[in-house]
Amino acid sequence: MRTELLECSSDAAVATQHTNRCQTSSDTSLMMSGNSKDESILIDEEMLQEALAELCFEDEVQSNIWKEKLQFSEADTLSLVCKGIVKIGCLWEFTSLTKLELNNNCIKKIEGLNSLVNLTWLNLSFNGIEKIEGLDSLRKLEVLNLFTNRISVIENMDTLENLTLFSIADNLVEQLEQVIYLRKFKKLHTLNLYGNPICKEDNYKLLIAAYFPDLSYLDYRLLDNKTKQEASVRYLFETEQQADKAKKSEEAELQLHKDAFVEFLNGPSLFQTVIKDDPQVETLRCLPEVADLLHTFEQQMVTLCMQLFEAGLFEHKQRETEVKSFFRGQTQAVSDNQQRAVELVDSYDLQHEESMKELHQLSDSDEFEVKVKACSRGIDTLFDSLMALEMQLVVQLEDIIQIFDQNISDMTANFTETAKVLFAQCRDLENEYDEKVRGIAVETLKKVEDGTLDDDMPEDIAMMFEDKESVMEALTTCHNNRLSKINDRENQLIARISAWRVDLVKGIQDKEMHRNRARILEMFTYVDYLRDQLLDFQ
Repeated sequence: MRTELLECSSDAAVATQHTNRCQTSSDTSLMMSGNSKDESILIDEEMLQEALAELCFEDEVQSNIWKEKLQFSEADTLSLVCKGIVKIGCLWEFTSLTKLELNNNCIKKIEGLNSLVNLTWLNLSFNGIEKIEGLDSLRKLEVLNLFTNRISVIENMDTLENLTLFSIADNLVEQLEQVIYLRKFKKLHTLNLYGNPICKEDNYKLLIAAYFPDLSYLDYRLLDNKTKQEASVRYLFETEQQADKAKKSEEAELQLHKDAFVEFLNGPSLFQTVIKDDPQVETLRCLPEVADLLHTFEQQMVTLCMQLFEAGLFEHKQRETEVKSFFRGQTQAVSDNQQRAVELVDSYDLQHEESMKELHQLSDSDEFEVKVKACSRGIDTLFDSLMALEMQLVVQLEDIIQIFDQNISDMTANFTETAKVLFAQCRDLENEYDEKVRGIAVETLKKVEDGTLDDDMPEDIAMMFEDKESVMEALTTCHNNRLSKINDRENQLIARISAWRVDLVKGIQDKEMHRNRARILEMFTYVDYLRDQLLDFQ
C-alpha cells in the first residue's frame, strides 16, 4: 500500500516535467511522420509489441527476437505512456494483464477494457477524460488513477468492490455528494481529491474524514486519529443524516426500477448472471478469439438490456399516468353521485321535519293514519331514488373500470411484447456466441488430433481438449444454462407484470364492491331510522 501511495504521489510531483517531456516527444514524432496533431493515434499491434519488448529488454537485437515470441495473453503489465493515444483499443487479448498504464495521452473516453478482467491497477492520469465509464468488468481493480482529467461527476463505479486507492485529484468535482458516492467502497483506504473545486470548501479535510472514518490517506497525507476524532464529533449528526438520505435515495431508485419490472437491467448485471458459474467462460477466456467473442456478446447484450430498461421506465410512467387518471375519474364520479344523494336527503329532511310537526298536531285518527301512510310512501320514494342513484354510479364505475382494464391490458401487453422481442434478441446473441465458440472448439480439437496445437497453449486449455465428447457435452450444458437464465429473467418479468395488472384491477373491483355494500347498508340504516320515527307515533 505504501508503494501504491508513493507512486500516485509521484504523479503530482513530476506532473509538469512529465507532461512537457511527453508533449515534446509527441510533437517531434508527429512532425517527423508528416502528420498533424489532430490526426488520431490508435493502439495497434506494433505499438503493443514494442511496449512489451521495452519492459523486457533494452538491447535492440534481443528486443527484435523477443517480439516474434511475445504473447499478449501472457503479459501481466503493459505501459503505453506518452504515446499520443486518443482511443483505447486492441487490448482484448491481454486477459492476464494486472497493471495497465495509459497516462499522459490524449484519451477522452474510457472504453475497450472489458476483457481485462484480471486488472488490479489502472492509470489514466493526464488525459482528457470527462466521464467515468467502461469499468464494469474490472471487478478486481484495486488502484484507479484518474489524476488530471476533466471529470466533474464520480459515477459508474459500482462493480469496483475491491477498490483500495482512488486518485481523482486535479479534476472538476464540486459537490460533496459526488464524493460521498465512494462510501460504498469498504476497502478504500487512500483517496486523492486535491485540486478539485470541492477542496476549497471550509473544513474540507474534516468533512471527508467524517464521511470516511476508515480512510488512511487523504491527498497524499496520513489522516491521524486526532483529525478523525475531531471530524467524528463535529459532523456526527450530519454524516448520519447524509448516509440515511443516500440510503433512502438508493432504495427509492431501486423501488422505481422494481415497479417498472426492470431492476438490474441498466448495465451488465443480466450478462454477469448469465455467465456466472460458467466454467467454460473462465477456461476459454484466455483464448484471444473467445475473449473477443465474449466481449462483443457482453456489449451487445448490455445494449439490449438498456433498451429494455429505458422502455420499462417509459412504460411505467405511462401506466402511472393512466392509473392516476382513472382514480381521479373514479373519485369525481363518486363525489358527484354523493352530492346528488346529499341534495335528495336534505330536501327530504325538510319535508320530513314538517310532516313530523303535523303528526304532532293531528288529533283525528283517520287524518293521522292518512298522513302516516303518506310519510311511509315518501320514505319508500326516497329509498328508491337513492338506490337508483347508486345503481347509476355502479354502472358508471363498471364502465370506467372496464375501459381502464382494457387500457392497462394494452399497455402491459405492449411492454410484454417489447420484452419478448428483446429477450429473443438476447437468446440470438447467445446462440451466435455459442455457435462461434463451438467453431473454435472444433478447430482446436482438430489441432489436438493432428498434433499441431501451439506449444504455448495454456495447460488447462490443452487438457480440456483432449476428450472431444467431454468438450462438446460441456459446451452444450453451458449453452443450455445460459439460455435458461435468460428465459428465467424473461418469465419473471412477464409473470410479475401480468400479476400486477390482475391484482390492480381486482383490487379496484373489490374496493368498489365494498363501497357499494357500505353505501347500500348506509341507505337501509337511514331508511330504517325514518321508519322507526313513524312507528313512535303509532
